[in-house]
Amino acid sequence: MMPAEYNIEGKVVFITGAGRGIGKGIAQVLAEAGADVALNALTPKYVNDTAADIAASSGRRVVPVLADVTKWDEVQRAVDTIISTFGRIDILVNALGDSIRKPLVALPGSDVPGVSDEELRFIIDVNLTEALLCTRAVGPHMLARRSGKVINIASWTSASGGREIVLYTAAKTALAGFTRAQALEWAPYNVHVNAIAPGMFPDVVTSGEERVRQSIERTKTTVPLGRPGRLRECGLLALYLASSASDYMTGQTLYLDGGLSL
Repeated sequence: MMPAEYNIEGKVVFITGAGRGIGKGIAQVLAEAGADVALNALTPKYVNDTAADIAASSGRRVVPVLADVTKWDEVQRAVDTIISTFGRIDILVNALGDSIRKPLVALPGSDVPGVSDEELRFIIDVNLTEALLCTRAVGPHMLARRSGKVINIASWTSASGGREIVLYTAAKTALAGFTRAQALEWAPYNVHVNAIAPGMFPDVVTSGEERVRQSIERTKTTVPLGRPGRLRECGLLALYLASSASDYMTGQTLYLDGGLSL
């Protein structure tokens, strides 16, 4: 029997970047735990099927919400739609993220170009701006109810950085800082803000079978626990942060990376 503190039955969750990858893994577990879920994506390509599959397997209401959550007007529209549909938002999971492997500027002796203006803006927007905007949009609703959980998906790179992922590291490190500051600001109103910093969580839908195979091989020597993470494992940690089991935790970034950041 599951401890009562982990029960989120009837809660309403808004998850960005949820058509595939970590967002999808979190959505699956939270729906299994009894939550109704609004899955955000930019296009219906993956999210419609994901929503249907999770609804069928969990028996919960799972609906896709199409929006570009790096743009304020679309974020507002998405939040209004979810509240109109479900009546409230109890849990926000900012799971959208992406990376481009390029140096900030071209390095001497390398033929790899530096990031373009468009790529720079894209990486900052999908990894940081979307979390700021979505948290800003749900904030008044959660503060008025004096209840809410915000879960940001950061990255293990915040602990160490890496070549050709400077912008991604900067954005995710800023996201961890935002988590701390926003948690402090909203603590008096019983709104908790925490983050998960995943390590390597390959997804066949996102990367393809060959890249996933290569990633699994690489983790055997680069990750202390010798394997990649499973998407479900992110969902299980998110369940802890979404439930009352974590009511005495706020402002924390929890590294779920098999020891990669050590």
